[in-house]
Amino acid sequence: MKIAHFVCRFPPYKGGIGNVCYYQAKYLSKLGNEVVVFTHYNRKEQGQINRTKENFKVKALPYLFAYGNACLCLPVQIKQWNQFDVIHLHFPFIGFAEQLLFLKKIGLIKPYFVVQYHMDLVGQGIIKHIFSFYNKFTLPLLLSADKIITSSLDYLIHSKISKYYQKRKSKFEVIPLGIDENKFFPLKKKLENKKNLEILFVGGLDKAHYFKGVDILIRAFAKINLLFPNTKLIIIGQGDLIDYYKNLAKQLKIEKKISFLSKVENRNLPSYYQRADIFVLPSINQSEAFGIVSLEAMACGCPIIVSDLPGVRTLVKGNGFVVKPANVEDLVKKIKILLSNSQVREKMGEESSKIALKNFTWSKITKKLLSIYEKGVFSDNKNK
Repeated sequence: MKIAHFVCRFPPYKGGIGNVCYYQAKYLSKLGNEVVVFTHYNRKEQGQINRTKENFKVKALPYLFAYGNACLCLPVQIKQWNQFDVIHLHFPFIGFAEQLLFLKKIGLIKPYFVVQYHMDLVGQGIIKHIFSFYNKFTLPLLLSADKIITSSLDYLIHSKISKYYQKRKSKFEVIPLGIDENKFFPLKKKLENKKNLEILFVGGLDKAHYFKGVDILIRAFAKINLLFPNTKLIIIGQGDLIDYYKNLAKQLKIEKKISFLSKVENRNLPSYYQRADIFVLPSINQSEAFGIVSLEAMACGCPIIVSDLPGVRTLVKGNGFVVKPANVEDLVKKIKILLSNSQVREKMGEESSKIALKNFTWSKITKKLLSIYEKGVFSDNKNK
């Protein structure tokens, strides 16, 4: 089949939505499909994308302007897009998704149309009001899609599209996110005689990812450091909030105990998961819908601590803890339990890898996605 993916950002930009699209495109092409990813990117990113050696293509969407992950793209390639069997839109994609959905609604987009709803748009301050206005007019258009995918039922029934799910349940499918089992796996033998115990965070550190709760983690670590002075916090990510987080660490007098690593290449990321003693994803609201980094940590044999948020919490099944969002004291309590007992850490780490490698590999999940495509495309052809 010919499959087109539309996504707001794509690697080398580091973000969960782009990474999901990357692996779906990679594994769909491995299954013999012709895949093209349409996205917007700057010139620096274009050079890096063009050097990738994948079986799928990446093409730039023409746009008027971009701000953060929002981009006012122009739907001037409708004739080209209608040559595909499937269009897969990764939502949100502010500045373009609403146009594509409207074109589908009025019948100008012909292929089988799948929307992957990654997360609610929440925001803070004035952005919160802008998102509220955007959601009011855009979310109803989601029902113009042939199929809507979410990463978990837990997130779906607690999200801003829950009422649309109640109206048209047949349009919705749950397909979780995944990991590349050839890249993320546990060490046969955990590293011994390490100088420090390591707590790890991986994620975006830009304003678009304000909801990751990194400041909560740093404040919690300041208290943990008093109890476990041989513990180190590793923060991996890039973005314009790094200086803010570094200044916070300095104010709390723990800057020497925190390593900010902004230039970790993807091929080296598994080694950080493999040596970590605890992985923490302390997100503060439903802008976090699943947490693919939690899955990657799990696959590498790491116990996880995640926020008690819809979707995010579904990954914890005897392999870690959930904590109250934005609650420093609860996070300190759960980290303390794991740091105090190496046997508990080891047992939960083993459970993590079992769960991830059994249920959440891209090789298995992409086959489920392809099955949805095929049912839709072939049933459409029969009805014509």
